[in-house]
Amino acid sequence: MAGRTLIAGGALAFDGSRWLAAPPHYLFPVRALSQAFRQRYVEGLRHAWDQEELLFPGRLAALAVRAAFAAFLESLAAKDWVVYSQPPFGGPATVLEYLSRYTHRVALSNSRLRASEDGRVTFTYRDRRDHNRTKELTLSAAEFIRRFLQHVTPPGLCRMRHYGFLSNRAKEQQLTRCRMLLGQLKAATATEPGPATRLLLAGDSDPGRCPQCGQGRMVRIQHLPREPRPEMLQATSTPTADSS
Repeated sequence: MAGRTLIAGGALAFDGSRWLAAPPHYLFPVRALSQAFRQRYVEGLRHAWDQEELLFPGRLAALAVRAAFAAFLESLAAKDWVVYSQPPFGGPATVLEYLSRYTHRVALSNSRLRASEDGRVTFTYRDRRDHNRTKELTLSAAEFIRRFLQHVTPPGLCRMRHYGFLSNRAKEQQLTRCRMLLGQLKAATATEPGPATRLLLAGDSDPGRCPQCGQGRMVRIQHLPREPRPEMLQATSTPTADSS
């Protein structure tokens, strides 16, 4: 199962006073990524051979010998591996929308299922090579279940892990601080105080002063009575009996 990682383009300063934006191309060079991927892949093959987890049928039977397999790994390590890496076409929002399909959804939604009969399952999919058109595909029930189970995580596997200012222990305070420094969140509290409260908080003891110009006076012209509640009207219109 492939893993996907989102890395923030910056970090919060240790004292929380400012946001430190990362420079362009801050992750790693693509060539270095290719070399690291090649090394991990070859090491994985070597470990799988030592654990007798590999099968070599037909023309690959010679690789079952340790010396032959070691020579094969040396030939792989000598080649330049190419890792495809480029910025997303649709921007960060498109990447997050794509990843959300795997982190918050099942492999296949019920709306895509069209039929299940005679041991065969029909469902819809989008053909990216044909202008993203919606098509139908019919598989045997066993093959459909096999493909579906490839998207089921093993027991005990944490689907998502968060680090840094997104960690569960610190995200409530640090994530809010990051948004404030980036201009995405106002520093005010959730409940906005009224005009009189704002004047008192500012040190003005006269709540009758206009909060806009600071010079004019707010004068009461008329007092509007409160609208009675429906239950009060019903209580006053219902006759009562004297039980005495």
